[in-house]
Amino acid sequence: MTEQLTERISSSMNGLSKGQKLIADFILLHYDKAAYMTAARLGETVGVSESTVVRFATELGYDGYPELQNAMQEMIRDKLTSVQRIDVAANRINSDDVLASVLNHDIKLIKKTLDGADRELFNLAVKSIVNARTIYIFAVKSSFALARFLGYYFELIFGNVKIIETTSKTEMYEQLFRIDKQDVMIGISFPRYSASTMDAMCFASEKGATVIAITDSMTSPVTKISDCVLLARSDMASVVDSIVAPMSLINALIVATVEEKRDEVTQTFKELEGIWEKYDLYIKNGERTTGEKQ
Repeated sequence: MTEQLTERISSSMNGLSKGQKLIADFILLHYDKAAYMTAARLGETVGVSESTVVRFATELGYDGYPELQNAMQEMIRDKLTSVQRIDVAANRINSDDVLASVLNHDIKLIKKTLDGADRELFNLAVKSIVNARTIYIFAVKSSFALARFLGYYFELIFGNVKIIETTSKTEMYEQLFRIDKQDVMIGISFPRYSASTMDAMCFASEKGATVIAITDSMTSPVTKISDCVLLARSDMASVVDSIVAPMSLINALIVATVEEKRDEVTQTFKELEGIWEKYDLYIKNGERTTGEKQ
């Protein structure tokens, strides 16, 4: 998508109007800012009308400005530094009501994830996970929180889960070296994409394991070595990566595997409830009933 947009601009430049050339130059030089501007804001910044911006998008072959904006966002998704993210966020977030701005944006990301969901691939991922001998999960940085959440529930459900918790290449390969075609590797990667996650997924693929990617876009580098790609829209709110939509997708993945193994999971949790009750793990009626009262 990055090359496609820049190539479209270059090949169309001679046929653009003076105002459209101003837009093209601004995007090429400041795509990190332009990507999150409305058509009206971009036009105001460049000094042209909103309708000129819309016509520019169609001149490049896009259905409208939203499609051009998506192309610009793909350009920057894995390129912005943390400092640049802060600058971009200043143009996107209503500082008078940050809470509403961020939560409403997360709601939109979940809606986009649902609208673009591939049920067939989702079901294929579920069946691969349920039938796997061992489930390997790998993620780093902010995506590691997703890996821990997924791994916690899969360990309760299946008991055959390995969360790779190192970024050391030596340790990573040591923890993965037994993986084979009977196993599943779930790699979770969102911008800025991790080279370590890519390496782990490549290794798993070479060993014959089924590789499932949880990522944000088909332009993500991990899609190239994955047997099954599950997409969840992610975006940035300042230096923070929004993982709300990926978390929702993971919730659905957990629930779907429970449905596939309902009888076994029911028995497992009956036994766990007995353990939790015996060892007083949870507070009841506002206080602990047995054990230490601290």
